[in-house]
Amino acid sequence: MIRIATFNVNGVNGRLPVLLKWLGETDYDIVCLQELKTSDEKFPIESIRDAGFGAIWHGQKSYNGVAILARGRYPVERRRGLPGDPDDTHSRYLEAEIHGLVVGCIYLPNGNPAPGPKFDYKLRWFDRLVDYSQSLLGERTVLCGDYNVVPTEIDAVVPRRWLGDAVFFPESRNAYARMLNLGWVDAMRRIHPGKGIYTYWNFSYRGGYDRSSGLRMDHLLVSPSIAEGILAAGVDVDTRGWEKPSDHAPAWIDIGG
Repeated sequence: MIRIATFNVNGVNGRLPVLLKWLGETDYDIVCLQELKTSDEKFPIESIRDAGFGAIWHGQKSYNGVAILARGRYPVERRRGLPGDPDDTHSRYLEAEIHGLVVGCIYLPNGNPAPGPKFDYKLRWFDRLVDYSQSLLGERTVLCGDYNVVPTEIDAVVPRRWLGDAVFFPESRNAYARMLNLGWVDAMRRIHPGKGIYTYWNFSYRGGYDRSSGLRMDHLLVSPSIAEGILAAGVDVDTRGWEKPSDHAPAWIDIGG
């Protein structure tokens, strides 16, 4: 069995105590991180090695950034950045081979304020992901990360709160649906088809978090050859209540051999 998790850390150095505590209390084999908000030079590789993981990362000062961690080994990098736009300098996609799996780590653009240039960029980036993903469908692939899209109304505690947000716009949801139509399988929904599951909550000015703001926008999509082997899936919700947490909680799946 292989355990895979994805976690938008919202600043890998600022949230390093949360990340290390979580890595120490869990037993994931592969971990994808998003929103590192740090340059390549300042990525905390020594702390992550001390926690028992090898890593590759694609950083960007103050913004974006993705990393792939593997317990007890180093991921074999296959690609950084999506094809289709040589002028796109955002650090949002990283791909590696680990344990016979192709793992793509995704930090899709948020797109707010929408409509507008940022939303247009989001849709162009999503189109590039959809196009590129077709080349990975025939392999044992997991594409996981912060997709910044809430696929259906069941993925929001209070859907009407998000009607003016780019993560809930029809164009964003349609792009996600196109990936599913290609054959990608939403692993969380395979295990929990009708359950309200959330991976993100707003920060609260009173401390803690606003549970009514819950959204599911961190996803693990798997290729058809893996889909039948999904054994379990869930969210480590407890991390959201830790001291100085990210606004996201890790989502994870277990895949059989």
